[in-house]
This record gives sequence, structure tokens and C-alpha cells, in this order.
Amino acid sequence: MIQFSLHPAIDHCIKPADPSFAGGTLQCLCPDNKVEVRVSSQTAHNHLCGCSKCWKPEGALFSQVAVVSRDKVTVTAHPEKLAVVDSGATIKRYACKGCGAYMYGRIDNENHPFFGLDFVHTELSPDGGWSPPEFAAFVSSIIESGTDPGNMASIRRSLREKGLEPYDCLSPALMDAIATHVAKASGVLH
Repeated sequence: MIQFSLHPAIDHCIKPADPSFAGGTLQCLCPDNKVEVRVSSQTAHNHLCGCSKCWKPEGALFSQVAVVSRDKVTVTAHPEKLAVVDSGATIKRYACKGCGAYMYGRIDNENHPFFGLDFVHTELSPDGGWSPPEFAAFVSSIIESGTDPGNMASIRRSLREKGLEPYDCLSPALMDAIATHVAKASGVLH
């Protein structure tokens, strides 16, 4: 039995992706006048993130975040309620000023390996069929948010039981993508 919440969207089960799913709407947590963001494709690299910058639902140890091409993300309602949380951060996280939910994150630096991708929280969608989380990133970072280090073995065990390999960085595929981008930018690879 889980004695802590990894994330409410996966605590009891991880729902599979719908192979025909082509996107949906994200909504902030305000009771009315919700910020809405349309994501017009399936997401990729969905994962749990333990970093201290990502938005986490109340009581959750991790955020759940996926990526999608930035041209597939459109604010469709109440853009005036959005504000960047930390303008100095690499990922500009746009949050609702009313409820605090992070609606999407965007990288403006064209030289960044993930430029062109937006980061979204699919648990903010009433639509089913999104890609499920595939791994857990920056797991040790939950200690920085107040998690007892003595609970880490149990937390990692819970992640593995759910089929989510815990990493203290990103997954190998994403780390390879970063290294490839850096190698091409430096001229080592063509």
C-alpha cells in the first residue's frame, strides 16, 4: 500500500495511451474562468520529475511532465491569467496567477537541445488517452523539497514497481539527445 503520493495520476494505476489520441485541452484548477491550453498532438517522453522547479499537485512527491512540439501548443482561454514563474530559468514556466497551476513551459534559447519543445502537465486535462509516464527523472531532488532521505529506497522501489525507472538525471534517450545536440553544435558530429 502506498504511504505517500508519487503523483495522484499514477498512484493507483498508470493508464495506457490511446493509439488514436491526437491531443486535448489542459485546464487550470480555478473553479471558473479557467486558463485553457490546446495541445494538438500526442505528447512524448512523459515522466515524473522530482526537481524543485516543476509544479506538483498538492501532496505529490513528483510532477508529471511531457513534451510536445511548441507549434502544437495554443492558449485558447484566459491568456491574461498567465505569468512566467521565473524569467531567469531556462524553461519559462507559464502558470495561472489564480490557482498557481503550471500550464506549459517553453525554452526560448534556440541553442538549447530542447528548443522547439514545450513541457506540459497532462494531468490538467479532462481528456483521456495521453501518453503515460515512462520513467522518473531527478529523483534525488525530492530531498531538496523536504522528503526524508531515509524514504528514498522505498520511493525508488515504488517507482520500479510501477515500471518507472528512477534516474537522477533524464532518461538515457534524452541524455543521448542532449549529447548529440552538443556534439553537432561543436562540430564533433555532422
